Amino acid sequence: MNLIVSSIGQGLLWALLGLGLYLTFRILDFADMTVEGTFPLGAASAVAAITHGINPFLATLIAIGAGMLAGLITGLLYTNGKIPSLLAGILTMTAAYSVNLRIMGKSNVSLLGQKTLFSGEFMRSLPQYFDSVFLGIVTIAIITVILVFFLSTDYGQAFIATGDNPVMAKSFGIHTDTMVIIGLMVSNGIVGLCGALIAQNNGYADINMGIGTIVIALASIIIGEVAFGELTLNQRLVAVTLGSIIYRIILLAVLQLGFSANDLNLISSVVLAICMMLPQLEERIHLKKPILKGVRPHE
Repeated sequence: MNLIVSSIGQGLLWALLGLGLYLTFRILDFADMTVEGTFPLGAASAVAAITHGINPFLATLIAIGAGMLAGLITGLLYTNGKIPSLLAGILTMTAAYSVNLRIMGKSNVSLLGQKTLFSGEFMRSLPQYFDSVFLGIVTIAIITVILVFFLSTDYGQAFIATGDNPVMAKSFGIHTDTMVIIGLMVSNGIVGLCGALIAQNNGYADINMGIGTIVIALASIIIGEVAFGELTLNQRLVAVTLGSIIYRIILLAVLQLGFSANDLNLISSVVLAICMMLPQLEERIHLKKPILKGVRPHE
């Protein structure tokens, strides 16, 4: 039971990563590789701030700001520098590696003996692993409500239109470059928040903790879409969170079968590949079903 609760808690915390990438990958139609650098940047910023005596809540806000700054750089490289989206993200991600080393001073920093968002009196009073569930639910609820409100405004609709058809959006007077920059800043700010919470939950920040994070985020998005089918935009935001939880439970089940934790990235890739192929496989199966003339499907 503890393992399941732990998986749910981890799924809720990691869902922030999926929500952040969903803004760029699905809504803005922007292949953003920045997240692999922003995630450890958020973790490094929060951990460095906490170890220097800064309040954990303020340290988490600093992590969000660091993530937004990384998104801003990617956005400027893409809009002003005219660098392709994928390459712009890779450049920022690569630069973030050195920045993270500068921030932490070494490759790994522990939070042992430090106060974090998980070490408060109320959090310690909760049953084992329920601290991550509680904080995950609160954080996800706040971020989801903010995103739903933002996307329902005129500004949010302009943001959606930029991803759907930037040429048409420009014809309506929408500053698409500004929308892209704002989208990347918000997305990577959420990813930085995720990195800060995961680092505080794990009790350390590591320079290599961003490796494979984009696969984890994509798995949350794809699993949510495959599992729940046709949904409205607001429902899809919730589906990403549920997809993250399902993904964590799948990983738990696989590890219980005897696989090593070293195989997690391989398992993640396989799970994501299967989920991405399911719609195509389902379509092929439907196409192969014989349809007799004069006979209705339900007959």
